[in-house]
Amino acid sequence: MKTMNCKQLGGACEKEFHASSFKEIAEMSKQHGMEMFQKKDEAHLKAMNKMQELMQKPEAMKDWFENKKKEFEALADN
Repeated sequence: MKTMNCKQLGGACEKEFHASSFKEIAEMSKQHGMEMFQKKDEAHLKAMNKMQELMQKPEAMKDWFENKKKEFEALADN
């Protein structure tokens, strides 16, 4: 099991996610993002806008995703 927080995954807070795969942790982060979007959380909305800009450049988004996956894989199990 590894831990990353919302900010590490492109978000705006320190909420921690615990998972055994990057796919799982990415899904948890996505769900959290949707909750914050529904609550109209300003900090998260700003972070989402940055991510949307990144998504306009498929190669940049792919690089970002791969770097986050490597970061996850390099973490020690807790």
